[in-house]
Amino acid sequence: MLVPLTRQKFEQLIPLIATGPQYKYYWGKFANFLQRLLISVVVLVVILLVRGVFKLDFFFIFFLGVMGALFWMWYPAFQASIRNIKYRRYKYSGFFRGRILDWWITEKLIGKQETVNSKGELVIVENREKRINIEVGDDTGFSVELEAPLRPFHKEITRGQIAEMIVMSNRPDLSSIEDYSDVFVPSRNIWVGDYPYIRREFFDEVSDRLREKRQPRKQKSRRPRPRME
Repeated sequence: MLVPLTRQKFEQLIPLIATGPQYKYYWGKFANFLQRLLISVVVLVVILLVRGVFKLDFFFIFFLGVMGALFWMWYPAFQASIRNIKYRRYKYSGFFRGRILDWWITEKLIGKQETVNSKGELVIVENREKRINIEVGDDTGFSVELEAPLRPFHKEITRGQIAEMIVMSNRPDLSSIEDYSDVFVPSRNIWVGDYPYIRREFFDEVSDRLREKRQPRKQKSRRPRPRME
């Protein structure tokens, strides 16, 4: 099932400004925080040196100083907002409901570290992350594959489960899908995805509304329809 969404609803689902989960995603690990903090310190020192040399306006330097000193805090929100803008550039969107056709586990190289062993030899250690891959599709033949970090609750995912997501296109009839969001499995209340694109309270509202609209149709379809010869 693919239902077109209004532009207003699409912009509610994918906000312009970063949400809490999106900010948390780009906050990263402690090493990422230390890196941003170091950049903040360096920027602040450079701004003070420039002011001392060129005698620039105090209020201008004060503004730059505050922005530089708080770089560690606002930069994750900036990154998330830029990513949201990338997806909001699509002109049309739709709510897709299909099923999980298949799933499998893979490993992804996320980084390398150089270290020295007990013999003094240089050793490269690869950091790998287990990923879950799922294929979502429907009876029309449409299908997409999604990859995300493996989480313990993903063990509840099975083939045949209902799966929902938001798809994006530049065509009014959604005949060509350009991109898609993370996937929701309503029977287990599980989200599968790398980045939390969707404001989930609005997504639940759309999902529940479409489910209510389809319910009466199921009741009416109990009477067998005549076949066309």
